[in-house]
Amino acid sequence: MRFALLLLAAPAFAQDRPPAIFPARDVAVEYRLQSDGQTHNMRMSWLSARNLVRIDMPQGFGVFDQRAGTGFMAMERERIVMDINANATPGGALMRVPENARFTREAQDRVAGQACTTWRVESQGQSSRSCITPDGVMLRTVTGNTTIEAQRVEYAAQDAARFNRPAGFQSFQMPAGIAPPGGTFPQRGTALPPPGLR
Repeated sequence: MRFALLLLAAPAFAQDRPPAIFPARDVAVEYRLQSDGQTHNMRMSWLSARNLVRIDMPQGFGVFDQRAGTGFMAMERERIVMDINANATPGGALMRVPENARFTREAQDRVAGQACTTWRVESQGQSSRSCITPDGVMLRTVTGNTTIEAQRVEYAAQDAARFNRPAGFQSFQMPAGIAPPGGTFPQRGTALPPPGLR
């Protein structure tokens, strides 16, 4: 989940900036994530009218409001749902738009058949590069040895029901000081999340 949430750190620009920092219309993107010699696939879908993004992964899914930095993660097989508040979670800044980040426009590129502009992003002592379309879709982000790159982009209306909190799931409270973005989903009866995608 940690790497999935990297995709939610959409940039905020004080001066030079992309035309949009969130997708301006509904879109679903299939990504390939490569880190430490491992490769994983994930799908992200944006419901632009409600400013929500859904991340589908093998263990379940998460839905987040990128502006508010809040949302939930749901583990479908175990039927567990956990609230996420970026303001109260170590590492939760990955779910918020960094207000004081520094951005530098670089080259033009194409990823997954879509045109995008590469921006160097510097925030909290870390730097990355993101290629973003004119309508706010992140197509590629490189942070250290981790690369997330779009493989397929589908502009289409999203089913709003898929962004709702699942009914009938048991609520799970993450203990104070534990950062869910460092793992994936908690297991029933445990105090710590199991190891996630590394």
